[in-house]
Amino acid sequence: APFVIRSGEMHYPRVPRPYWRDRMRKMRAMGLNTLCTYVFWNLHEPQPGQFDFTGNLDLAEYIRTAQAEGLYVLLRPGPYICTEWDFGGLPSWLLHTPDIKVRSADPRFLQAAARYMTRVGKEVAGLQIHRGGPILMVQVENEYGSFGSDHEYMGAVRHMIQDAGFDGQLYTSDGSGKSNLAGGTLDGVLSVINFGDGSNVEREFANFAAFRQNVPRMCGEFWYGWFDHWGEQHHTSQPKPGADGLEWMLSRGISCNLYMAHGGTTFGYMSGANWSRAYEPDTSAYDYDAPLDEAGRPTAKFRAIRDVIAKHLPAGEKLPELPAALPMIAIPRFDLTESAPLTARLPKPVHSEKPLTMEAIGQDYGFILYRHQPARAFKGTLEITEARDYAVISQGEKRLGVLDRRQRQSKLEVDLSAGAPLDILVENMGRINFGPQLVSDRKGITEKVTLNGDEIKEWEIYPLPMADPARWPFSTKPAAGPALHRGTFRLTATGDTFLDMRGWGKGIVWINGHNLGRYWRIGPQQSLFVPAPWLKIGANEIIVLDLEQSGPRSIDSAIDPVYETPAVER
Repeated sequence: APFVIRSGEMHYPRVPRPYWRDRMRKMRAMGLNTLCTYVFWNLHEPQPGQFDFTGNLDLAEYIRTAQAEGLYVLLRPGPYICTEWDFGGLPSWLLHTPDIKVRSADPRFLQAAARYMTRVGKEVAGLQIHRGGPILMVQVENEYGSFGSDHEYMGAVRHMIQDAGFDGQLYTSDGSGKSNLAGGTLDGVLSVINFGDGSNVEREFANFAAFRQNVPRMCGEFWYGWFDHWGEQHHTSQPKPGADGLEWMLSRGISCNLYMAHGGTTFGYMSGANWSRAYEPDTSAYDYDAPLDEAGRPTAKFRAIRDVIAKHLPAGEKLPELPAALPMIAIPRFDLTESAPLTARLPKPVHSEKPLTMEAIGQDYGFILYRHQPARAFKGTLEITEARDYAVISQGEKRLGVLDRRQRQSKLEVDLSAGAPLDILVENMGRINFGPQLVSDRKGITEKVTLNGDEIKEWEIYPLPMADPARWPFSTKPAAGPALHRGTFRLTATGDTFLDMRGWGKGIVWINGHNLGRYWRIGPQQSLFVPAPWLKIGANEIIVLDLEQSGPRSIDSAIDPVYETPAVER
């Protein structure tokens, strides 16, 4: 029977598991009948052959919950997924192989991807629609036409998905341009197109009609908002253009997937990056100016979409009522009274004549410290080829400067004394997730370091993945940046909140062991979302890693996010 998919995108790693059902009920109240989600290879297989589908990564339970809440599911297992996520969801351990070519017919990539896909099939292939589950369709790769046109590769991905047990309807998703559709589609596989709320919807489908006729039509990603890069303005758009676009599609029986219905948060180190004229790292907030905001609250866009859908419901269908709002709290300002220099707890170093990348020493995320003992005093130009992505250069407690990949910075004038070690601390701010540069975006120092053109040899390399900052030796003695700062605050009731990080420099925040993501004074994101399930009645521990020597060590909170881009960047 004819069926119009009214879908919304929401990703299980970006929403704490206790909130899955709340967000799904709000999606249903908006008028959606389907949930669309990627599957995140780098989370599910953090090391080769070691799989994790537990807790917030319980994909099968996420899909069963959607079904229980009256939602069908569109599944997008990749292996590549983009989604402003580190390396487009590909595991960074693929880059341990120096010459591997991801998203290609390179047999090493295909073998790894097939192993992952087989495991995804074991988890959720039984939840396809013809087996009693809610999965309507499964996507092959993701916007491949924006990357390449290797149909041998695309065919291999289709076969690995089918071999994993996905024997229902497959589809591809690409821009509506001729080259995108030619490169990213497969014969015998349904094709859908992606475009934004500022597009001419009629023209988009006219482009598609020039490529394929007499097939079901769908917008696989209707971008109803946009994401943010560090150092840019926060993206917002008016509700009406998107609502009008949805009206045009639904009035013609065309299916649609809102990207995003609820964006949530890219917690931890998982935010990715783009490359335009330079490196563009993504913020941790993935609010996306979506119908449900970062805290899951309905916005004006929610109401605009609900009004459109209400006019196009099949006979007998009624929109559910909106569930009750979740509590929000504001935590009074509190101090962080303990500190520890980042260098106070270093692992055993890797000794190397030349700098090695994170991937070369088996590190995935976080920070990496390169240390060299100068034999003599020196004054001149220090050049790093290439520091990915943000380097803090110091000698002892003397801060010499920073190099920011966004600004294409690679040189620094330095005055080094003899004896004290030269330290280069490099932060991985997210691997590129879209475009040709993603293939080789290894982190740390990728080639060499020179002083006035002479290469520096002999390095001690310290991996600092910063997975457990509570193990640092904290004391009440103040520590200059880069340093960790610890404090506690007490609660008599829990609720969602936003930490206001204005006044701090650049770094990471953990609450009760949960990595909330990155903050940076350049904005636009100036706050970090804290979900209530990660808080507790009584004492709560917070640890902040700040790379800069900022002012007062205290934090306030608010019930709304703070977006602000200072006029002057560093």
